[in-house]
Amino acid sequence: MPATTVFTIGELSRRTGLPVKTIRFYSDEGLLPPTQRTDAGYRLYDAHALARLELVRTLRELGVGLLDVSRALARETTVRDLAARHVDALDVQIRRLRLRRAVLRAVLKRDSELEEVKLMNRLARMPDEERRRLVDEFWAEMADGLDIDPEFYARMRATKPDLPDDPTPEQLEAWIEFAELVQDPGFRQVIREMSERQSIAREAGEYEQPTKAQQENWFAWMADARAALDAGHAPDSVAGKAIADEIATASARPDQDPADPAVRYAMADGIAGGADPRAERYWQLLATINGWPAIPSRQAEVQFLLAALRA
Repeated sequence: MPATTVFTIGELSRRTGLPVKTIRFYSDEGLLPPTQRTDAGYRLYDAHALARLELVRTLRELGVGLLDVSRALARETTVRDLAARHVDALDVQIRRLRLRRAVLRAVLKRDSELEEVKLMNRLARMPDEERRRLVDEFWAEMADGLDIDPEFYARMRATKPDLPDDPTPEQLEAWIEFAELVQDPGFRQVIREMSERQSIAREAGEYEQPTKAQQENWFAWMADARAALDAGHAPDSVAGKAIADEIATASARPDQDPADPAVRYAMADGIAGGADPRAERYWQLLATINGWPAIPSRQAEVQFLLAALRA
C-alpha cells in the first residue's frame, strides 16, 4: 500500500475493526497523530499511521497502559522492557484471580454463608509466614503443659504448608480446608486428647513408642486388610484372625501374651487413639498443598484391623 494513501477515521475503523470512538480517542491522546487534515478540518491518516494504530491496538490488548504505549511509540522504552514489567504484573493478577477462583469453588461446594466466605477469602490471601505461624500455634496448644514425646511433636511442627508461588486450584482449595481444619474446635479437641493420653502414659511410665516391627510392617498390614476387604472377608473371619495374630505377635512386649484378649484390646485402643479420620485428612491436605504424592484414605483398613484385634 503506498504511503501516500490516506484514510479517514471511518476507513481506519473498517480496516482494523476498532470503533471510530476508540480511534478518535487514541488520536486525541496523541497516540495517533493525523497525517494531514482536510480543508474542513477532518483528520486523515496514511499507511504509516495505520501500522501505528495496529501496534497501539496490540499493546492495549496485551494490557499495556496508555502512558507506556506512548513511551514505546516515542522510543523512550523498549517493547522488551514493557513485556517484562507486564509479565510481572500479570503474574500477580493471575495469582489473585486463582485465589478468587479457589474461594468461589469452595463456596459452591459448601453453599457457604457470608461470614464463611469472608473467612475463606482471608485464608486464601494469607501470606506464607502467617500460614506457618498458624501451624506452630496449633501444635503449641496441643502440647501446652503436657509431658509429651518431644521428638514426635518436633516432627509434627516441622511439617508446614508450603504453597508454591504458582499454586494449582487444588492446592489453594486444600490450603483453605487445612486452615479451617486446624482452627476447628472439634479437631483441636481430638488432637489435644491424643496428647493428653500420651502425657498420662508417660507420667505413669506406660508410654511406648511404636515397635520396630510395627513401623516396618504397618503398611503390609494395611495391604493385607485391603486384600481381605476386597475378598469380602469379615474381621472375625479366618483371614481377619490371621492378620490380628500377626499384629499381636509383632507388637506384644516380652511380658505380654499376644493371645490375651485384654492385650489385643489395648493394642486396638492404642491404634484407634491416633486413627481419627480428621487426623488422616490433615496429612492428605498437607500432601496436596506441598505437592507430595497423594495419601489415600486408610480408614476402612484401620477399622478392619481394629475389629479383627477385638474379635
